[in-house]
Amino acid sequence: MSQLLYQANPSVWRTHPFGTLIAWLLVLGGGFVVATGQIPYLTPLLYQLLPGLQLPAWFDPRHLGIALIAIGVLRLLSWWFAAKFDQLEIHEREIVWTHGFLSKNYTETNMASIRTVRVHQSLLQRILNAGDLVIYTTGDEPELSIKGLPRPAEIREHIKRQSSGEA
Repeated sequence: MSQLLYQANPSVWRTHPFGTLIAWLLVLGGGFVVATGQIPYLTPLLYQLLPGLQLPAWFDPRHLGIALIAIGVLRLLSWWFAAKFDQLEIHEREIVWTHGFLSKNYTETNMASIRTVRVHQSLLQRILNAGDLVIYTTGDEPELSIKGLPRPAEIREHIKRQSSGEA
């Protein structure tokens, strides 16, 4: 295999910015509930709306806090594992995309056969310097489509430089 020129993994924060923020808020909010034993704003509101409300003796707000922490952490870990085991490598003569954890998919694309490299960035992706990369070879369908890569313009330049024969 030829020399490795560039290596990247999709970024969790850049791929799921709002989801990551919500997951961290769940973890922090759950930690607050576990630490204080109170559900801020919700407990007083429930007692105001339902004056005769009696919560069961077995109900402890800390259990809800632990559940919030678990949901947030599991969501973050699932995204992290997905990003950690997806990898783009750009070599002198080929691009290798590895995808998957338990079952792996490898896609190797020869630099000489690359016809078009397309980068798509939404406004939020432009702010976060991330984007989606689509590589076309000889057919009408894309050979490779990768979402959430960091610095997609830099990746496109690497590919253009290598596929045109410059080094």
